[in-house]
Amino acid sequence: MVNENSSDLSPKKLKDRRIERAVSACAELFLANGIENVKMTDIADLSGIGVATLYRYFGTKIGIAIDAMTFLWNDLRNLFSGVFDSETFMSQTGIKQLHDLMKMFLVLFSAHKDFMRLLGEFDRFVIHENVPSGQLKGYEDSIIDFYPIVERAYEKGISDGTVRKTDDFRLFYMTYAHALTALCKKFIDGEVLPSDDFSSAEKELELLIDCAVGYLRA
Repeated sequence: MVNENSSDLSPKKLKDRRIERAVSACAELFLANGIENVKMTDIADLSGIGVATLYRYFGTKIGIAIDAMTFLWNDLRNLFSGVFDSETFMSQTGIKQLHDLMKMFLVLFSAHKDFMRLLGEFDRFVIHENVPSGQLKGYEDSIIDFYPIVERAYEKGISDGTVRKTDDFRLFYMTYAHALTALCKKFIDGEVLPSDDFSSAEKELELLIDCAVGYLRA
C-alpha cells in the first residue's frame, strides 16, 4: 500500500483515495448507528480526514450519505455477482428460477438486516432533507435491479411450460417486490401494537413468496 504522503501519488489520486476512505467509514458508521446518529465529526474521526476536508469534498452530510448508500449497494451487488448467470441456476426450470429469485428478499431480510433497516432510514432522510431527485441518479443506478433476471426466468418458464402467461408481468413483479420490501421494513422496525408478534417473520415472507410463485405456476 502506498503511503498517502508519498510523492508517487498525484493530487487527484490522493483526493480519490481520501474520498474512498471517507465513504467507507461513513457506510460503516451508518450500518452500526443509523444515519441520524452519525455526525460529520464521527466520520472524520474514523476516516482520519479533517472535517473541513470532508465538507470540501462532499458539500454536506447529504452528499456523503448518498455516496455511502451507493457504496453499500455496490458492495451488495458484488455478493450476487455471477450467481444468476451460473450454469447451475440457468439449468433450472423457469418456475424454479423465479422461486429462487423471489427468495432473495428473504436472504436480504435474514442476512442483511442492518442494510435493510438503513434503506428505510435513508428514504426518510431523503424526504426530510428535500433532496432533489437529480442528486440521486448515481444512487438509483447502483440499486440492484433484479427485474431483467426475473423477466428472463419468466420467459424461460413460458417456454418450458412451467409458468403461465400473465397480462402484465412487470406489474405482477412490482406488486410483489413492493409488498415484500414493505413487509421486511415492518418486521425490521419492530413490534408496535400489543398484538404484534414478529417471531414468525421469515415464515410470513416465505408464505408471500409461495403465493407469488403459486400464482405464476402453470
